[in-house]
Amino acid sequence: MVLNLKKFFSDFGQVIQFAIRFFKEVFKPPFEGREFLKQCYIIGYKSLPLVAFTGFIMGMVLTLQSRPTLSKFGAESWLPGMVALSLIREIAPVITALICAGKVASGIGAELGSMKVTEQIDAMEVSAINPFKYLVVTRILAATLMIPLLVVFADGIGIFGGFVGFNIHSKLNMVRYNSLVFEQLGYVDILPATIKTFFFGFSIGTIGSYMGYTAANGTESVGKAANSAVVYASLAIFIIDMLAVQLTDLFF
Repeated sequence: MVLNLKKFFSDFGQVIQFAIRFFKEVFKPPFEGREFLKQCYIIGYKSLPLVAFTGFIMGMVLTLQSRPTLSKFGAESWLPGMVALSLIREIAPVITALICAGKVASGIGAELGSMKVTEQIDAMEVSAINPFKYLVVTRILAATLMIPLLVVFADGIGIFGGFVGFNIHSKLNMVRYNSLVFEQLGYVDILPATIKTFFFGFSIGTIGSYMGYTAANGTESVGKAANSAVVYASLAIFIIDMLAVQLTDLFF
């Protein structure tokens, strides 16, 4: 137990150093624009189907589960706003980030881990190419930018899923449903929830890159890097979310 805690805090400190190195490298030329766009495509566009399906199910299930309780109190008209608030403030950001932790962080960890094991990273250094700049900085930046966009997409699809779920038992047109949604949404609901998604994306990209970039020799380490990336990224998401909720209550 003590050894596990020691390793955990050791890894935590090394990840912080890894993140500091990222901030030192990100503003130095050359800027790998093509690789950055490629990673945006892989992390963002290729995750859209999974995020869309999950967001739709979240909105519809939340509506179907909440409707009977609200109906008992004659508050069914509050259902669209309640579902939208729940999705935007908490459910969609966290669930989408966890999905990306499983898909993106593990993918980055496995990819960089395999490059480390096969000495491709060492070959880049010998060729006078900065592998950290090319491999790590681009992936962290892409994850930091794409995760918030995926969350916004999941919010929209989730609200549509809520509309479909609402119309299973009642009839309400889309215009009226959206008006009920936006009546309940405010600046305080959207801004903090959006800001924390950038930290989700940064933690996913950083942890995934660190686990792969520092993988040990041997093919077994590739699997360990991918698995550790998912575990630590998921844990980081919960910690960031907890801190974000506390700060939101404090300042808003």
